[in-house]
Amino acid sequence: MNGNSHGSSTPNAQRAGRAGSTLYRQSNAALLSIASLEAPVVVPSSYFDEVLAPTLERLRLRPGLLEKVAGVSERRWWSSDSGAPEAAAECGLKALSEAGVQPGDVGLIINTTVTRPHLEPAVATAVHHAMDLPSSALNFDITNACLGWVNALQVAATMIDAGAVRYAVVLGAEDVRPMHQGTIERLSRPEVTRRDFLDQFATMTLGCGAAAAVLGRLDEHPEAHRVVGGSAKAGTAHHELCIGDLNHMRTDAKLMLTEGIEIVADAFADGDAEFGWADADRFVIHQISKVHTDTVVKRLGMDPDKVPVTFPRWGNVGPISLPMTLAVTAPELARGQKVIAMGVGSGLNSAMIEIAW
Repeated sequence: MNGNSHGSSTPNAQRAGRAGSTLYRQSNAALLSIASLEAPVVVPSSYFDEVLAPTLERLRLRPGLLEKVAGVSERRWWSSDSGAPEAAAECGLKALSEAGVQPGDVGLIINTTVTRPHLEPAVATAVHHAMDLPSSALNFDITNACLGWVNALQVAATMIDAGAVRYAVVLGAEDVRPMHQGTIERLSRPEVTRRDFLDQFATMTLGCGAAAAVLGRLDEHPEAHRVVGGSAKAGTAHHELCIGDLNHMRTDAKLMLTEGIEIVADAFADGDAEFGWADADRFVIHQISKVHTDTVVKRLGMDPDKVPVTFPRWGNVGPISLPMTLAVTAPELARGQKVIAMGVGSGLNSAMIEIAW
């Protein structure tokens, strides 16, 4: 499948779809490898029930909500002696090794994580150093909530198409342990209300993990997976539905779902009209919860067997949840299959990209 059976074939052309999305095509970018790292410390959802038992009892909330409502059985933390930048670098080197690309040949590295140990400098600088990349390699962060990885993939692919770089690494590692600890401390206070608890409920579904992708030129790697193009749509009237800082996040989960699904549906409809996505072989979506997954599958009429899920074991690993899911799904994919990476993030924004496996 070449992904060019619908719409204009002009490389890198950007235009608007009927549902208000932007549509674009890539011309010579390919995915060479995709790798992931699972954080080592398993944190079952029952842990939050145990440490917040007094609060749950006072607010008359039943334990087990994380698993029953969100479908998240457990998530991971990094060990106390390791951090997210180090994990991102390890994963990046793993992806380079699998791609057969030397670190000295990398021209661009983009970090896409939401969580960070500090506001500046960019996390990408620490990752660049840890990977021992050349001084000629551009390095910067792209942060756009849970959509950062898909956005960065488009930026890297476009720079490869333009001839600005030969190889790019798009990566990240989320570390939500400090946020979890801050949330537990706040929810343990005697003045906490039921509303406070529900506003911070989504924070407890988050998890740690790392992923990295290597992109290169298709004409130099015809065996690789072509980055075909994609769609994106903004719904920024809803930018206050989920707001987080370095240790606190509050979310209106109900409105995030109802408003977000409409933006996702529009971006998918425009992408389907342009590229023919309805018959794709895999739909790798952002991993949030069972409710979110079921809603996306039903709204878009997808075959649930084509939608891999990892949130029950890893939780929501922010922008890294999608590439982690793609990495563990990759061994099941056959050459020529059509894969749609479907991102969505608070703001609200949605972006999707097709990869011809």
